[in-house]
Amino acid sequence: MHAGQHTPPHAAPIRCGAGASTAAELDEAIRAAADAAAAQVGGGADLAVVFVSAAYGAAIRPAMEGLGDAIGVPTVIATTAEAVLAEDVEYESAPAVTVWMARMPGAVIVPFSLEYSQTPDGGTFAGWPPELDGDWPEGAAVVLLADPFSFPVDAFIRRMEDDHPGVPIVGGMASGGYRPAANTLVVGQRTYDSGAVGFVVGGAARVRPVVSQGCRPIGRPLVVTKSEENVIIELGGRPALERLREIYVDLDPSDRELVRSSLHVGRVASEYQESFRRGDFLVRNVVGADPESGVIAVGDLVRTGQTVQFHVRDAKTADEDLRELLEQEKGRGSTAAGALVFTCNGRGTRLFDEASHDARCLREIIGRVPAAGFFAQGEIGPIGRRNCLHGFTASIALFEPRG
Repeated sequence: MHAGQHTPPHAAPIRCGAGASTAAELDEAIRAAADAAAAQVGGGADLAVVFVSAAYGAAIRPAMEGLGDAIGVPTVIATTAEAVLAEDVEYESAPAVTVWMARMPGAVIVPFSLEYSQTPDGGTFAGWPPELDGDWPEGAAVVLLADPFSFPVDAFIRRMEDDHPGVPIVGGMASGGYRPAANTLVVGQRTYDSGAVGFVVGGAARVRPVVSQGCRPIGRPLVVTKSEENVIIELGGRPALERLREIYVDLDPSDRELVRSSLHVGRVASEYQESFRRGDFLVRNVVGADPESGVIAVGDLVRTGQTVQFHVRDAKTADEDLRELLEQEKGRGSTAAGALVFTCNGRGTRLFDEASHDARCLREIIGRVPAAGFFAQGEIGPIGRRNCLHGFTASIALFEPRG
């Protein structure tokens, strides 16, 4: 359906499916995972998203060049990844392929591939299909798979804020390679080793993002009263480090240890709120502090007048945060038919004592919705109405009918 059309209410429910295979031969694994996903959809899928473990090595590029034909679905996108997941299993230690499929009657689905280049007038993102000229479909969202070496996601987010404000972006940075041109991205019949691929979806289907940064606040919110670039000089009219020390003395021993080992600053995403809770802050690392001047440096620009709150992160906090946000979604009466999951490659068994933590949380709380995804080298998702690039985050796209 053309991206500019208004769509009638869908005549049939959204159906999704997810399949996985750990077969040693990559072509066989792709077929098996695709067959499992297609069986759940029941035929007629509009969209397939494929994640291929980097452990398949040299077999990846040839297999992914024929991926569009092998899957046999109108819209196919794919990426290579350090590790992948499907349903309630995360495949961290073995070669695996996961395939997610969806049939979304009445939805508008427009795939794209983008390349970034510098021009005398600044950076440009080339490759938007003509279907996306002019107005985008109602309730549009973007799912994005990007190469971390060649595609500046922060700049893309800023451009989207100008051109399509309010459109959520959910996705992740490819993690299958550790040097330029080592990742493989697919859209339709084309493969790329740079740029980004993805799709815009709207009309009778919508994406509801759940973005868990794995942190919890300590102390209370404070206003930045003096700052310079990424340095907080004063909080509430006093040296930033002095404010942190005030908070520190009231903490229990375990939280004091987290302040020493895993301190973050959360910046309120929307200042137009009377109170703030989990999910309202964009969390960034504390990268340094100067005891003499009392300043604190963070991994992002900080503006005077912003409201911030210190945060800490560990496995227990990350578990609580994801569960609380999913419970909030469930409490809104979630009608999710499927999910794409983009979790940080620093999570999984690198963070949690148990395997498949994020996938199992999704299954336990939202239910048996077909889910697939990968371990990303950076996760994309909105905090409030602002899209952001994250680290150590689980960014989930829940697909549901738009009423």
